[in-house]
Amino acid sequence: MTATRASAPGVRLALIQMSCTGDKEANITKAVARIRDAAAAGAQLVCLQELFATPYPCQEEDHDLFGLAEPIPGRWSDIGERWAKELDTTLCFPVYERGERKGIVYNSALLIGPNGILGHYRKTHPFPTERLAADGWTTRGETPFCVQTPLGNIGIVICYDGDFPELARVTAMKGAEVICRPSAFLRTFDQWELTNRARAYDNHVYWVATNADGKDASGSHFFGSSMIIHPSGQKLAQARNGNEYIWAALEPDPIKTIYPGSSIPQWFDHIEDRNIRSYDGILENGRAAFDPAKRIPSE
Repeated sequence: MTATRASAPGVRLALIQMSCTGDKEANITKAVARIRDAAAAGAQLVCLQELFATPYPCQEEDHDLFGLAEPIPGRWSDIGERWAKELDTTLCFPVYERGERKGIVYNSALLIGPNGILGHYRKTHPFPTERLAADGWTTRGETPFCVQTPLGNIGIVICYDGDFPELARVTAMKGAEVICRPSAFLRTFDQWELTNRARAYDNHVYWVATNADGKDASGSHFFGSSMIIHPSGQKLAQARNGNEYIWAALEPDPIKTIYPGSSIPQWFDHIEDRNIRSYDGILENGRAAFDPAKRIPSE
């Protein structure tokens, strides 16, 4: 796949970080206000956090997740299309997606440009407690995502997906120059920062990681700290713990030198330099050498 230059001079990325309540309409109103601010500041790609319009994890009183979800296209995607067109920007727009039959709900994210939906991704690695096997609600997707846009090649992974180097790698091999990671991350800041910076550096991609903030309607506490990572692994921008947006401008050729601002040329490419003959067994099922407190089936 030949990559369109996502890193053309002047392209700006932004991400929106906010706290969500049980009031979906209030969440939507808050989100569009932040998107307007970011677009007014010149953002051409804006990434929202995982399932921004609803509390995460969702705790509806009637537990009707299928009723809460919308098909694609549907009401949620119509809202995103309206915002992208009005503001002339591209959105990474997470949604609950209603599946093909009753009880099937996907944790999804749309990529929406000014002219409509460019594609959508279904989370391929639901967190163990999200899985149906743990009385969760998520049916997993199976397909990595990368799409060509006028801004370049954009991939999407969602939250726990970012813990898996294989998924980031296959997304990069599809040509991704920017990978968005909308999240509602509840573990430690160290793990959050580590996985974001590693996935960017592993794959020489811009990594746009948006995290939820504050206490949501389910009682979960999120620490924010959304961040934008350069393909060298350098952090270009980081949010605090609060409602805000952050942004960064892309370099035209980000891995010509080993670090932004360095005079030392980079002579390696983690994609091309792989010795694939040494990876025997990497696509086999397996387990860690140590046991977690509980094992939950992946399907």
